[in-house]
Amino acid sequence: MDALTDLLDGPRARGAFLLRATLTPPWSMRIQDEAPLTLVAMVRDEAWIVPDGGEPVRVRPGDMVICRGPDPYTVADDPSTKPQIVIHPGQRCTTPDGTSLSEAMDLGVRAWGDDPDGPSAMLVGTYQMRGAVTRRLLSALPPLAVVRGDTWRSPLVGLLGEEIGRDEPGQEVVLDRLLDLLLIATLRAWFARPEAERPGWYRAHGDPVVGPALRLLHADPAHPWTVAGLAARVGVSRAALAQRFGRLVGEPPMAYLTGLRLAQAADLLRESDATLDAVARRVGYGNAFALSTAFKRERGISPQEYRTGPVPVA
Repeated sequence: MDALTDLLDGPRARGAFLLRATLTPPWSMRIQDEAPLTLVAMVRDEAWIVPDGGEPVRVRPGDMVICRGPDPYTVADDPSTKPQIVIHPGQRCTTPDGTSLSEAMDLGVRAWGDDPDGPSAMLVGTYQMRGAVTRRLLSALPPLAVVRGDTWRSPLVGLLGEEIGRDEPGQEVVLDRLLDLLLIATLRAWFARPEAERPGWYRAHGDPVVGPALRLLHADPAHPWTVAGLAARVGVSRAALAQRFGRLVGEPPMAYLTGLRLAQAADLLRESDATLDAVARRVGYGNAFALSTAFKRERGISPQEYRTGPVPVA
């Protein structure tokens, strides 16, 4: 298991919000749903995405966009078009003065907009859950990541477009998994760009020493790893691994492992009913007390407070 796989294998899409939007210019949507991550595939016509405090970005057919929340942004046919629609948490849709647009914009099964034949068309998938493992990924992304259509090709956009309007048994699961696949493909294309500022763990994945070490840690974080034991498994000295790992990843191997364990623990606390002792053993801590001590030192709150409290902003 590599680091990117592990990051996406925890809080996968579950009941993600997906739709096909068709609109006729002029149109403008203010997105303030506080979702941690939204994926937009421009299918037809062009659009502009305007981050708060950032420069407008033009999006053309074939482009993929990853919008990192929770900060609001605007999607419009033109940067000068004033918002006519506001998307709130829970995907509630209103006019700027608060009048509901839910019925007016409903065009059928996962179809939404002001005109079913509108020239502007896009597929939208929103991850509404914030999880600790996902937070590690989000920290590696800018607020807006655009993969241009002329730099990559994927059949997943067309497949998602075909499936998004179907209403069949198990359709929600099909769409969740397609969204996951499309996100992974888009992330790989984003990080593969020559000019990409890749996070350390992503760059290190291709290293002949640190890459295998990362895969070992992600495959079995509960193992009682030591730097010496990890070095022996990858066939180098302890000093060589420590030096190379720190240089490429940006932190020592055991510090990276601690962050990985606590991120997975946080995800399990949110996504399962497992006891604290069970969570502790699953991620490599001997008991609940040891996990609680490390968790509170890292996050400032206890595991129980994290489990029952408000969902933290990514």
